[in-house]
Amino acid sequence: MTNPPPPIVLSRSQVLVVMLVTAFLLIGLGKLWVFVLEVPNVPLNISWQNFAIGLGLGCLVSLASYLVYQVWADYRTAANTYLEMVLKPLEMPDLIWLGLLPGLSEEFLFRGVALPSLGMNWTAIAITSVVFGILHMAEMRYWQYTLWAALVGAGFGTVTLYTNSLLPAVTAHILTNSLSGMIWKLRQEQPN
Repeated sequence: MTNPPPPIVLSRSQVLVVMLVTAFLLIGLGKLWVFVLEVPNVPLNISWQNFAIGLGLGCLVSLASYLVYQVWADYRTAANTYLEMVLKPLEMPDLIWLGLLPGLSEEFLFRGVALPSLGMNWTAIAITSVVFGILHMAEMRYWQYTLWAALVGAGFGTVTLYTNSLLPAVTAHILTNSLSGMIWKLRQEQPN
């Protein structure tokens, strides 16, 4: 039996740069997709109602994530592996970027551009959710975190489909990333 490879260790600046570069790449890919295929992207449709829906969904996803983390040991191991790689080097103020950069760029590409390009229907939600989940895969053996990300992506896609607005998914994604990051960081700082 071989030992698994040691986890990837990144510095704070490396994590922040990777998040920034990834955000620019995803937005650039989305813009290119819209330009080449001439498809309309889902509008932001800023309203208090859409913002409130996003806050509610973000709280629901964060609560569900916490509960799944508590009861499913394999998911907890997978999540800790992924989050340790991303969150451990970050400081609390960096969690703003952890919310904003992926929340804006991933939602723009997956729910804002890919979803309407693929038909703005349940099949499109399934495809974009699976790809979204795969984007969050640290290693094949930690498929549990990938599955969770795909389910969350399906929730974000569903709310986008029903509201015809990107704002709820963006708000939920930013809140989920920031809140989950804060909870994880605070748990790591507690003495055992």
